[in-house]
Amino acid sequence: MFLLYSLLHEILEWLYDGVTYLNRRKLTSTERTILENTFPYYQRLNQKHKDEFVKKLEMVLTDKSFIGRSDIRVITPEMKILIGATIVMVTFGWDDLRLPHFSKILIYPDSYYSTISKQYHRGEVNPRHGIIAMSWNCFLNGMENESDGVNLGIHEVAHALKLENQIYSNGESEFFNPEIYDDFKIMANEEIEKIKAGNLTVFRSSAGFNEDEFFAVALETFFEKPHRFFEYNSVLYGTLVRLMRQDPRVWIR
Repeated sequence: MFLLYSLLHEILEWLYDGVTYLNRRKLTSTERTILENTFPYYQRLNQKHKDEFVKKLEMVLTDKSFIGRSDIRVITPEMKILIGATIVMVTFGWDDLRLPHFSKILIYPDSYYSTISKQYHRGEVNPRHGIIAMSWNCFLNGMENESDGVNLGIHEVAHALKLENQIYSNGESEFFNPEIYDDFKIMANEEIEKIKAGNLTVFRSSAGFNEDEFFAVALETFFEKPHRFFEYNSVLYGTLVRLMRQDPRVWIR
């Protein structure tokens, strides 16, 4: 019975994905111009990968709701394209991965006060409500310098990616190779101890807070400082390449 249910679930997921793909919202000419002019990762791809990137971005934009908060009354095409493209970039190693659990993207104009944590945030991920929240100003600041290892968009999408791997109700769980992921976690904990001890690493100090923060900061470093990351610890970098199924050093010379 369980096998029959699993097979039926897979068939329904396949049919749903096929219908969604056929009915996906196509990028407008304005949106394509934004992507081509303002997203470096996309600019570095060959044409085949650019075509794949656009199709995946269209799927992401079809699935997600972008919601303004505070003084943001209108969601601009730039907001949708840049945040959506960040999701595609982080998940580009998987053909069909688009983080369906996190269906709502909340955009604040700047740092905001969370009534849950009673603190000010630049961004956060709420798995209970399927939300990724970001400060638009902080998001743009993260994109201004693409080689400093600080990128709010990558950071929050990394948190969502790690959580999505553990959520079993959406058809996208356990996409991380378990053996590679175990290897990564062992090395991550070694790096966390180095950071806590005050040793100099390629990661900023907030990576030493816990395993979740280390993963998010590691992905920021992975995408923005891949060569420095590789020089610092080639084994850890290689493990992350195998885990994420892509190597940013190919794109960044």
